[in-house]
Amino acid sequence: MPLGEVLEVTLKATAVLESLGIDYLVGGSLASSLHGIPRATRDADLVARLEQRHIAPLVEAFCDDFYIDAGMIRDAIRTRTMFNIIDLKTMFKLDVFVAKGDSISGQEMSRKQTISLGGEPEQTLVVASAEDIILQKLDWYRLGNEISERQWDDVLGVIKVQGARLQQDYLHEAAVVMGLTELLDRAMLQAET
Repeated sequence: MPLGEVLEVTLKATAVLESLGIDYLVGGSLASSLHGIPRATRDADLVARLEQRHIAPLVEAFCDDFYIDAGMIRDAIRTRTMFNIIDLKTMFKLDVFVAKGDSISGQEMSRKQTISLGGEPEQTLVVASAEDIILQKLDWYRLGNEISERQWDDVLGVIKVQGARLQQDYLHEAAVVMGLTELLDRAMLQAET
């Protein structure tokens, strides 16, 4: 799906979250495309601070334009995992990850950034920081037995585009906590060549 359509559907979904006062950020390949080298994606990832009280308003707000299932949301909140919503017009899928209560997730939410997408009127999107996208992608790369070229290329793309703007201290400290130091060092070295 072209990036423009991905952004359109994602903005429609994030507008709902904002209208309900739900704290969120966009992560995954969409965020890495905005911070690094753009690429096509089959879905968009959102991270949201959700509680049981949000279920009914979410279903009501999304039900006209999206496929959404209250039971999936309830299970995702209980287990701190994820659920899907699907745009009925385009069939584009958004994976909504329930924010975990750990310090890494808390830092990621506190470091989120608002990126201007331009347009008239100006459109913005709240995304994970470049550093947190690198860490997120390295974690997914590790969980996938370090074979996903897409995840690795996304990491390299963000490092190459962001370069000296990356907050190295935060990146390396968080990598230690997440057990990603070796992968981060390898990615930084490869991105330089």
